[in-house]
Order: sequence, then structure tokens, then C-alpha cells
Amino acid sequence: MQTVNLTVTGMKCGGCEANIVEKLSALAGVERVEAHFKDNLVQVAFNAEKIDVDTLEDVIVGAGFGVE
Repeated sequence: MQTVNLTVTGMKCGGCEANIVEKLSALAGVERVEAHFKDNLVQVAFNAEKIDVDTLEDVIVGAGFGVE
């Protein structure tokens, strides 16, 4: 299992956190997601054999947020 910390822009509240956690948690290979809007941080633990960081970033962007 790998863990990645992503800087995510556009999160303004707990609802934004929940949206990102819900979308990423639904993906095959994602084990754990933590989002912290005050720090612009999303931490994802995932199985790199099933999913990659680019896909995680694409899902976040598709949900209306930015990834730096």
C-alpha cells in the first residue's frame, strides 16, 4: 500500500471534504482517504497495483476541485 498527500484547492468546508472522501473511497484500490480543507490536504492510502495517482487527481478535478 502507498500513501500520497495531495494539495487540493477549492475545499471550503466539511461538505467539500466529505465530497472528496466519498468520490475517492468509491474507487477500487483506495483503502483510506482523509481530507482537511483548512490545510488544503487530501491524504490517500491506495493499492498501486489497482489505481494510480493520476487517476486520483482526475477524480478530484472532476469533482470541481484543483490539485497542485
